[in-house]
Formats: sequence, C-alpha cells, structure tokens
Amino acid sequence: MTALNMNRRHLLAAASAGVGLAFAGRVAAQTNGPANKLVVVIARGAMDGLSVTVPYGDANYVPLRGGLAIPAPGEANGALALGEGFGLHPALAGLHDLYGQGQMRFAPAMALPVRIRSHFDAQDVLENGGEGLRQQTDGWLNRAIVAAGGGSLKGLSIGAQTPLILRGEAPVSSWAPGGQVRGGDRIASLLQDLYVEDPMLGQNLARGLATEELVGQGQNMDGEDGRLRRNDVLGLGRAVARLMSGAEGADIVAVSLDGWDTHAGQRAQLQTRLTGLDQLVTGLKDGLGETWSRTVVVVATEFGRTARANGTQGTDHGTGSSLLLAGGAIKRGGPIGDWPTLADNRLFENRDLTPTMDIRSVFKGVLRDHMGVDRAALDARVFPGSAVEAPVMESLV
Repeated sequence: MTALNMNRRHLLAAASAGVGLAFAGRVAAQTNGPANKLVVVIARGAMDGLSVTVPYGDANYVPLRGGLAIPAPGEANGALALGEGFGLHPALAGLHDLYGQGQMRFAPAMALPVRIRSHFDAQDVLENGGEGLRQQTDGWLNRAIVAAGGGSLKGLSIGAQTPLILRGEAPVSSWAPGGQVRGGDRIASLLQDLYVEDPMLGQNLARGLATEELVGQGQNMDGEDGRLRRNDVLGLGRAVARLMSGAEGADIVAVSLDGWDTHAGQRAQLQTRLTGLDQLVTGLKDGLGETWSRTVVVVATEFGRTARANGTQGTDHGTGSSLLLAGGAIKRGGPIGDWPTLADNRLFENRDLTPTMDIRSVFKGVLRDHMGVDRAALDARVFPGSAVEAPVMESLV
C-alpha cells in the first residue's frame, strides 16, 4: 500500500475542479425562505480520529497502531472505503451510505487553536470559540445565533444541562431525554403558578413544557409512552428531529455524546460509541424528512488520541483528530485539509497526529455558507480574534 498523497497542491487541484466545502442551502440561508438547520454533536472524551477516518493508505498506520489498526477496505472487518487512502470505521455504515450520496465529508487532521490534553480545558476552548482557555464566558454557537438574526433562529440543547457552546445572550430551549413532563403534572402546574409573574423563568418553563409535549406527541403516535428506551440512540435522533420540525422547530441544536476516553480496550468501546453516533445521524435523517435537505450535522471532539497504541490496547490523550460533516445540504467532496502523514518525523511531539487545520475554519465555513453569518461577524464576534483563520472554502479555492 502506498503512502497517502494528500499534499496541499493535490487538494488545491481538487478544489479547483469543484471539490470544496460548499452547501446547497447557502442561498436559502440568505433569503426569507425556510431556515436552514445545524446540529453540532460534541464527542466528549477525545474521539480517536485515526479509527474514525482510517488512513489505511498511510504506510505508517498499521505499524503504529498494531492490534488497534482497522483493516483496509475489502479485508475482514475492514474500513468502508472513502477514497484517497481513507476509510470509515465499519460501525459507521449509515454515514458511509451518506458519503456515497454526496452528503458526508471529513477533515482528517483537525485541532483547537491551542495544544491542550486536558479534557475539561480543551472542551472549554472548543465551546467558547476563543483563542485559549476561559477567554469567553459564553459559547460560539449562541453568539452565532445572535449574529445570524438573533430571535429569528431558535436554539435547542439536548442533555441534562445546557453546555457552554449554547450559553449566552440568545435564549435557547433544552430537553433531557428520559421522560416527558406531562401538562397535568402537579409539580409542573405549581411551577407554572409560581413563575407566572416572572418574565424570564415563566417563559423558560413554558418553553420547556412545550418541548416535552412535542417530543411526547411524536412518540405517542408511534405507540410509545413518551419515554425513550435506554440506549435507543436511533430513537433519540428521531426525537431531536421532531423538535427541529415545523414552524416552531429548533434551527440550531447542540448534542453531547460522552464516553470517548478510550485508554483501555479501545476496539470494543469504539464499536459501541460509533454505532451510537451512526444511529443518531440516521435517526436525524429519518425524522427530518424533507428538512434533511437543509440540514448540516457537525461531529467534533476536543482533541485526538496518540498515534501509537498503549500497553492496554487503548490510546492516550493526543492532539489532531477527525471532524465529520453530514447532511443533505452538503455538496459532494473529498477530504478537507491536508494530511500530514504518520511518518515519525511528522508526528506532533513524536506521539500525536499533527493537525493541519484550525477547527474554527470549518465552523466558520458552515456558519457562513449554511447559516448566512457574514465573515466580519465570524472574525470579530463569533470567534473573537480569529481573522487569520479563514472559512475553509477560502482555504481550498
């Protein structure tokens, strides 16, 4: 197997032939038509990009990974071919189908603007959108809602608490899977009475109850009792899709998936985590129906993992990792960004995949081309002090 030929000249040539990060919904984002949809999935715990977008064509991949290496396409339990020496983990069959339809892209060597190997610190930088740790007290996705029209876009957080990425000036709704609060519930009624005169808490409670009712209505139509079954990630995706549908549906959604810190027994853990991720995206696609054509899903993580396997068949905290894009609004294309190779003299600090692109460049490309946020707002407000990092389309033309 020859080494990957992924240098800048190759990628620029591909871009000039029409392979660039572009979105079918770009015009709609700048008109009065139906709003485009954006879902940001955070894989918390440091997702191993070298197992997600498998660089099987790099001659150094198998020697570095040993028993953790994902076999090449065509071999038993092998990667699902993406072309140019890359493949998807075999658990990502749904995403691979989307790739075949031109609705999935990937960036194989992405990282934060700072080199951090602490989960908490790195997640803070990933979500605050600044140049470093705790430089912002709100999240870049919330600031993007304000920059893209404020009250005209509706944000939604999925989980027990709103993550930093969605905290800020723009009000957002939230939903924690696990059961709906019914309108006749005594506690809910008491809270409504208590907060009826409070303009902020009353509005937030009403929004939350409406969210639960919407999810419950959709599930009851399927004959269920308004509760998601444990580990039903496909059902979760469909439930989130219901919350994004209709005139009052959410336009920008943040979802957190935990459990990616694979220090030991990585192969089995990743099989489970990636199967869940694949089901989540499949559920979103199924549930959104025609709205899928106006949707982009971004899957990002705080950092990658070491290029070499450790002694417990796992990997440790690293640097560069993969970023995935999926959705009906994405145009067909290949890898985003350069591939640094896994040669010993190209590894970051002789241990990690070297990043070749700032993750904010992809976020900026999505927000500009899909959600209609202008470049000046992206540079100054959404990602303060980031003018040097151009949206990814500009870096590929």
